[in-house]
Amino acid sequence: MAVMKTLRRNLLLGAAALGSVRSIGAGRAQTRSSFRAIAFDGFPIIDPRPVSARAEEVFPGRGAALMHAWRTRQFEYTWLRTLSRRYADFWQVTQEALVVAAKASGLDLTVKTRDHLMQAFLELKVWPDVEAALRELKAHGLRMAFLANPTEQMLEAPLRNSGLGGLLEAPLSVDRVQAYKPDPRAYQMGLDTFGLRREEIVFAASASWDAAGAKAFGYTSFWVNRERLPVESLGVEPDGIGNGMADLVKFVLA
Repeated sequence: MAVMKTLRRNLLLGAAALGSVRSIGAGRAQTRSSFRAIAFDGFPIIDPRPVSARAEEVFPGRGAALMHAWRTRQFEYTWLRTLSRRYADFWQVTQEALVVAAKASGLDLTVKTRDHLMQAFLELKVWPDVEAALRELKAHGLRMAFLANPTEQMLEAPLRNSGLGGLLEAPLSVDRVQAYKPDPRAYQMGLDTFGLRREEIVFAASASWDAAGAKAFGYTSFWVNRERLPVESLGVEPDGIGNGMADLVKFVLA
C-alpha cells in the first residue's frame, strides 16, 4: 500500500511538472458560468456494481475479496505500464489483473468464468442519476465527453445499453495517446478535442487521485464521490466534491 501511495504521488508530481500547473489553492479567475465543457472519467456515469454482483455470483462469499484484489491490480497495472512505456489497452489490463487477482485469492478461474466476468463490463448501464444530469447540462450548452482509461467500446456500451447514445461526444479513450491517467498526455486530449482553454473545462472524476491529477494538469476538477471516501493526501485537492451527478450540475451551473 505504501508503495502504491508513493507511485500515485510521483505520477501526480510528474503531471504537474509536464503540464501547465495552477498553484494549489489558487482561486479561479473565471466564474463557473464560463465553463464550456465537461470531461468525464468513466465511472461518475457508468455504474460498475453489476461486475461485483457477478463476481459474488461466480464465487459465493469470495466476490468482495476478489473485487478488491482485482481493482487494486487493475490500476497498479495501468500506472506501471505507463511508467515503463509498455502500453496495453484497458480491456487487456483488466483481464490480466483478473487472472492474477484470482490466483492470489486462491480461486479457480477458468477461461469461461474469466470471459463471463469480463463480459459484465459490456453489459453495464449508467447510474440512475445520470440521464437527468446530462440532459440538463446539455440544455445549458455544455459540451461533454468521456476522458477515461477504458477502451471506446467499454465507454460506449453503457450509454447504448441505457438508451443515452448521442448525449456525449465521441469518447476520449487513453488508447489515443497510449498513456493512462494521471499522465498529462491523457488529460491533454480534452484541450485538443474541445479546442478550449483549461479554465473552460471541468474534469469530473470518480476517484480522488484522478481529481487531483486533473487539477495538477490545470483543469477545474470535481470529484463525484459516490462512496463518500476521504480525500487522498496528494498535495492537490479537487475544486469541488459531491455525492452524485446533481452535485456536479450545481457546481458547474452555479
